[in-house]
Amino acid sequence: PILENMGLEVIGEHPYKITSRDNVIFWKHDFFLTYHQKNTLKAIDAKERFTAAFDQVWSGTAGNDCFNRLVLAAAMDWRQVMLVRACARYLKQLRLLLSRDFITDTFLNNIPYLLLILEYFSIKFNPDLKISITQREIQLEKIEKQCMSLLEQVESLSEDLVLRRYLELCKAMLRTNYFQISSQGETKPYMSFKFRPGLIPAVPLPVPMFEIFVYSEQVEGVHLRGGKVARGGLRWSDRVEDYRTEILGLVKAQQVKNAVIVPVGAKGGFISRRASAIADRSAFIKEGISSYKVFIRGLLDITDNLQSEKVVSPKQLVRHDDDDVYLVVAADKGTATFSDISNGLAADYGFWLGDAFASGGSQGYDHKGMGITARGAWVSVQRHFRERSLNIQQEDFTVAGIGDMGGDVFGNGMLLSEHIKLLAAFNHMHIFIDPNPNPEVSFKESQRLFLAPDSGWSEYDKRLISRGGGVFLRTAKSITITAEMKKVFDIDAGRLTPNELLQAILKAPVDLIWNGGIGTYIKATSESDEDVGDRANDSVRVNGKEVRAKVVGEGGNLGVTQLGRIEFANNGGAINTDFIDNAAGVDCSDHEVNIKILLNSLVAEERLTVKQRNRIMSSMTEEVAELVLTNSYRQTQAISIAEASSVKTMGEYRRLINDYVKQGKLNRKLEFLPSEEALSKRSKKGLGLTRPELSVLMSYAKADLKERLVDTWVTSDPFMVQIIETAFPPYLHKRFGKEIYGHQLRREIIATQLANEVVNTLGITFVWRTQDFTGASMEEVIAAFVMARDIFELRQVWQAIEQLDNTAPTALQLTMLQELIRLAQHAVRWLLKLQIKKQDFDASIARYKKGIGNLEKLLPKYFPDGVPSGMQSIESELSEHTVPEKLVKRTTTLGISYFALDLVEITHAAKVTFEKAFHAFILFAEALDLGAFREQISLIDAHSQWHQMARESFLDELDAQTRSLCRCLVESKANKTSNIESAMDQWLVSNEVALRRWRSLQKELQRGGEQDLALYAVAIRELAALAQANMG
Repeated sequence: PILENMGLEVIGEHPYKITSRDNVIFWKHDFFLTYHQKNTLKAIDAKERFTAAFDQVWSGTAGNDCFNRLVLAAAMDWRQVMLVRACARYLKQLRLLLSRDFITDTFLNNIPYLLLILEYFSIKFNPDLKISITQREIQLEKIEKQCMSLLEQVESLSEDLVLRRYLELCKAMLRTNYFQISSQGETKPYMSFKFRPGLIPAVPLPVPMFEIFVYSEQVEGVHLRGGKVARGGLRWSDRVEDYRTEILGLVKAQQVKNAVIVPVGAKGGFISRRASAIADRSAFIKEGISSYKVFIRGLLDITDNLQSEKVVSPKQLVRHDDDDVYLVVAADKGTATFSDISNGLAADYGFWLGDAFASGGSQGYDHKGMGITARGAWVSVQRHFRERSLNIQQEDFTVAGIGDMGGDVFGNGMLLSEHIKLLAAFNHMHIFIDPNPNPEVSFKESQRLFLAPDSGWSEYDKRLISRGGGVFLRTAKSITITAEMKKVFDIDAGRLTPNELLQAILKAPVDLIWNGGIGTYIKATSESDEDVGDRANDSVRVNGKEVRAKVVGEGGNLGVTQLGRIEFANNGGAINTDFIDNAAGVDCSDHEVNIKILLNSLVAEERLTVKQRNRIMSSMTEEVAELVLTNSYRQTQAISIAEASSVKTMGEYRRLINDYVKQGKLNRKLEFLPSEEALSKRSKKGLGLTRPELSVLMSYAKADLKERLVDTWVTSDPFMVQIIETAFPPYLHKRFGKEIYGHQLRREIIATQLANEVVNTLGITFVWRTQDFTGASMEEVIAAFVMARDIFELRQVWQAIEQLDNTAPTALQLTMLQELIRLAQHAVRWLLKLQIKKQDFDASIARYKKGIGNLEKLLPKYFPDGVPSGMQSIESELSEHTVPEKLVKRTTTLGISYFALDLVEITHAAKVTFEKAFHAFILFAEALDLGAFREQISLIDAHSQWHQMARESFLDELDAQTRSLCRCLVESKANKTSNIESAMDQWLVSNEVALRRWRSLQKELQRGGEQDLALYAVAIRELAALAQANMG
């Protein structure tokens, strides 16, 4: 109904048959039309607009719907109508508007307003208007006032909503390709618009920072970004009506997943509007690729480029935002093989990233070949079991799986240990059951299937399946449950439907559920299937508390809802989140992009050929994998450390959550974090946060630090920037070390590495808490951490403790790491007293390191076996578990090495030897039992912010008074005329009364009972009085 959609009524038709000379028959139709809408167009104008619009509709470039009534009624050309239609389609995805018929009627009733909107759009974006942005804004403000004046005359609330939404869209729009002309001199058959969604009222949460909407009659899609430097996959969606809702859910997960890498989260998705009607598979794929190309062009049309380090904006584009050059995409569902297509288009546009635009292409890292996503998730699984005293690389364990051996994550995962006993697995077609597998036999068969093309469970050699097992179709009416199946899956029934059997498998008492498939199979009891949003698996899904597996490994996405994870964890199960477990995939892609940016610049300078670049990248495959897997290891380790102390630190987490909520950085409901009331109840029950909840908070903490660090002095300080080397393979350090420091994304990489290291090492709340307690800036806290890290060689000790995996108990490892953390946290607070920004970092670190070396040399002289008092039991326990002697010594001296910081200052200020300062410290520590007092302070229950601040303050004051006592002693006349021990004896005699009061206070504190902060304050004051006493 093309004519009717343009507001015309057909009142008559005369067809004419025409036969050509070569007997080809044509039909000519004469239509008699009438037009009832009031119209101010001249006949000649109407004819031109009508003809142009009709041609575009007939060719399929323009849509055939009621919006075309605006061509004649509002004197609009077909492109302007397409703009109105595109906005309506976008608003539909935002869930913000009524039907297109109502929108059309609204505009027909309010044509002056519609024409103002078109004028607003033209003034804002038409490049032919040779006026500045400021001049444009002045005119836009006037038009907006006119629009608001017209709105006051609109009586219908629904019409008012429609009209306001279009104005809001125009105001939120930053860029468009609407006015761009193709190389053939024609307007483009698609349109793309860049928005700042936060400026659109009532936009669904979470709100991305930027969004590009691409529209044409062939394709429609969105690209959502969490920040300027953002990355994520592009999905070919089949959700025609609500694809943005799907993409919004994915970008939410991508945001937290990307905490470990340089870019923040992004996600794109498109629908191929014509593909659904195509039955032939090859033609269907061809149309999908064609749609994908249009979508990519729409993104590139309005993205800035870099040429010789200078930002170049696209031609015929008016920008209402800052430079925006970083656009990186990746494969996703439906686009797994499209990376080379994307990179080809980027090359056509001369885009600066080249084939770094889309990771994973033919010259990128092959994720399935590397098995990187599965290997990363396996690191999580190994930790879960190691913390349950099981080494899954050496001991048999049972598994139920989701996926098949042909899949990347499932297939690679099931080949990561030769001790897997795969009892059951399923994909969309088959259920595989092997009740009593021989791990050696099944491993070989799994390996064969993995290497075979297009293999599924039906290809598994049935002769190798143990008695009572088999491969069953999910379409079967019912399945006979054998005695062996009943035993292993704890089933009573003799027959079950396939879906009932799948539920039994998900509830089975196995060691591991390995998810490498698609779909959501575990939810919380409080959630409905509708809440989950995965109808295909409603009849299979189970609740978290029903899952009896010990561990769930999430190699695939969305296998478990967040509330389902929390329920499973609260029931004793070990689980992180999908964005933690499978982060290795995005991490590997990020390394690829960053390496390509570096090497492509060398290719551009003709220092490398493309072939040489490709060889270098290929040679570093395992080095890249090691970097990625180390990140995965440290993330899960950080969660374990946080979990071990989350009961004690619940107050900190509560305050951090509330702080993030107040700043608008976190939405509690969206992330399924407990309410304040729920957290309070947990605290009273002695419960902490679960691993899934800690995973979310850790990702938010890292993302927050990354964002705030990028543009600070820390990312340009010559000492601090050295961390950039940890983001690249060792080969690149050696060959292109200088070039790494000039990387296009150096600030972002440095910020990412620092954020990851400080959170992984000192915890989720550390930077925030230290800022809060000390008043220091974030940059100062980070710099102090880097100093402490190098002074105490934290990396080396930390790595040595990690080497104890499967040798020493995990609980012992965590205790050792917690001691290291405590040292680092105290050291950071101490170092913050210095003027951090003005430090010569290399010189300061060398000075304090020398002090620690001096202290360690003196330990044998002042302590039996060189072990400080009170550490003999720890030394014995470590030695029992075959901890290397060097690490034992280092661990047992961690506590006392902290005091080297004060001793260096005393040595410098009093101009005495380090040994004399150390001797004074030992004398006072013994005489005043300062070690016991410090321990008492450390045990103060920090159930509130104020108790915690008091504890930290008391420790700082104890340090200050100890330093004062030692300095006074080494500078005393008695020390200069005799020896330090005699000087100490004189001081003890001179202050006998004050010492009695001090010892009385200590006994009072040691009696325990209710902790009275006032008593600690009095004790500190008494110590201060002793420090002021006459030294003689």
